[in-house]
Amino acid sequence: MEWDLIIFDCDGVLVNSEPIGNRLIAEALTEAGLPMSADGAVYEFLGGKLTLIKIGAEEKLGRKLPDDWVERIYEKQFAEFHRSLEKIPGIDSVLDAIDAAKVLKCVGSNGPPNKMEVSLGVTGLYPRFQGRIFSADHVGVAKPAPDLYLYCAEKMGVDPTRCVVVEDSPRGATAGVAAGMTVFGYGADSDVGKLRDVGCADVFTEMGALVGLLRG
Repeated sequence: MEWDLIIFDCDGVLVNSEPIGNRLIAEALTEAGLPMSADGAVYEFLGGKLTLIKIGAEEKLGRKLPDDWVERIYEKQFAEFHRSLEKIPGIDSVLDAIDAAKVLKCVGSNGPPNKMEVSLGVTGLYPRFQGRIFSADHVGVAKPAPDLYLYCAEKMGVDPTRCVVVEDSPRGATAGVAAGMTVFGYGADSDVGKLRDVGCADVFTEMGALVGLLRG
């Protein structure tokens, strides 16, 4: 592998948390007066940040949601993560190959650090990234802005052009492209066409295929 750093999004790339998270977001929005299905939430919010979803919901409703609205959703997500969250099939083999090639890796997610501690913790992936887990909370700007991915490169001491981003959402892929990085789109549960449209260098649907893409 001729890359210096592989940056993984977390939800939907390392752990299969998007169905759980978006189902609970849909339930919370429906309860608040904005009816939405779980599939609708995935379509609209894949890769999004919950605090921004709250702001958008308040604008549509014309009123404020409870101050603890976000925290209550996270509480439900974390409980469900402990019950049923699984890692993305094949991700361990991919990480093993990256480690064998002595290439740096890290996580860059719109989610807050405590969410990643839970999701990566219950799936056993946390030790593989400990000390190299970065959140949009660290930069104050969420994807699709490139700030988080540029921050990852800076913290890891790598030129952005020597980085690969692995993303499952068009929102996140847009951030990687804007950061000047090569982006590979994981389209197992995403819109493959949209991932290509935003500039992914390649799109794959089986996680094991990522190793071949990284080797070129």
